[in-house]
Amino acid sequence: MKLYLYIILILILVMINHGSCDSTIHVGHRVSLAIPLEYNDGFIGRAFLMDYGDDTKQIEPSFRVALSTEANKGKYSCSLEVFLGDVKVWNSGHYSKFYTSDVCFLELTEDGDLQLKGPKNRMGWRTGTSGQGVERLQILRTGNLVLLDVLNQIKWQSFNFPTDVMLWGQRLDVSTWLTSFPRNTTSFYTFEILYNKVALYLNSGRLKYSYWEFKPSKNRNITFVELGSNGLELFDDKHKKIAQIIASWKVQPVRFLALGNRTGNLGIYFYSSTTRKFEASFQALNTTCDLPLACKPYGICTFSNSCSCIVLLTKKSHMVSDCNERVPSRFCGGGTTQVEMLELNDVVTVLKDAPKRINVTKTTCANLCLNDCKCVAALHSYGNYDDPSSEQCSLYYLVAGIKQVEKGLGLSYMVKVPKGTSYHHNNPSVKKWVLIVVGVVDGLIIILVLGGLVYYLVHKRRNNLQGTNNDT
Repeated sequence: MKLYLYIILILILVMINHGSCDSTIHVGHRVSLAIPLEYNDGFIGRAFLMDYGDDTKQIEPSFRVALSTEANKGKYSCSLEVFLGDVKVWNSGHYSKFYTSDVCFLELTEDGDLQLKGPKNRMGWRTGTSGQGVERLQILRTGNLVLLDVLNQIKWQSFNFPTDVMLWGQRLDVSTWLTSFPRNTTSFYTFEILYNKVALYLNSGRLKYSYWEFKPSKNRNITFVELGSNGLELFDDKHKKIAQIIASWKVQPVRFLALGNRTGNLGIYFYSSTTRKFEASFQALNTTCDLPLACKPYGICTFSNSCSCIVLLTKKSHMVSDCNERVPSRFCGGGTTQVEMLELNDVVTVLKDAPKRINVTKTTCANLCLNDCKCVAALHSYGNYDDPSSEQCSLYYLVAGIKQVEKGLGLSYMVKVPKGTSYHHNNPSVKKWVLIVVGVVDGLIIILVLGGLVYYLVHKRRNNLQGTNNDT
């Protein structure tokens, strides 16, 4: 209760000291936001400084600018943020958080530099626009936060510093990207604009794997993309539209595109006047198992969209390992005599762009991974549409994005495990393992359904026999 009162108190004090919200802040303006003395996990304090439009007089939400403080890992961060309704669409601290104590200041200095500072004028973030003739900070109808000079020329804009959201009318040039950071993991997602495609990537340390992509036809090159009312439009160097990702819902115009922090999915959103919230009119991935982190490392996404672990058995203790509990984080330094490749039946990884070898047998593929101490998994494929006799081997340095697939696809996924994990093998490099865990949930459901059916038939037959005996 005290937490909510404190947030309300902050907002009231800001309103008293600085008046009601406007769409413009001029040079010389300074706003302060108090930081709690004691750390309160989950605390969020915001002072709304500017807005475009009035939510009370229109159906759709408007843009608002706020100075915010938030509890994060035992400290308080302070940032400048832009909201569309309740959706955060831009944040000055998206890539590098500014931690402070006691108080946070936002100031548009007399020489035109927008700054976030802490006590004793400690600098936390700035636009670097000193001496460029900046006159005011303004929020535009597109949600673009801009610094303008007396001639209304833009000297700085938030559209040039994308975070995890792309707004209607915003343009992203090739070699730029959106980034999202899932909680409780060192991995992160990116949506990248490349010359030949737009793609989603899972990043883990120096590792990078794609898991969805969209390419223009006829191998045409992309120069920039722009979010229009009907979807994401791709343009060439002559500003000619060469492709488009069309949003399926055409009644309401598109408002923004977002890269999901939790899932890594890419969505295009419109505002529904019926539900009074933003809803997705397009999603890049429509199945849970196609998400790169749908399950934990060494977990498998099953046909029922639930997660199941790779169970490992050891010869010595017969102990069961739950997901990556007994799998070493590194295999380097032990040599191939300490590890072996475990083949998982009827599974594959959604991660792509791994180092690939052509015309390689399954045994050779396994040995390639065994001899690379950083390799933790390998995917061997046999045959494709262009060349049914071809064999390919992809080596992975990350075990993630594993999902169950139908049988007979010519795919073999192998993971590196400590030697002596499994019992039976067909060759020196690859040990076969019956994947009893995958489909456990599905199997239980089938057993329950069949059991119920058998019980029903037996019970019905028994009633019929009793009825027959009574009649006789």
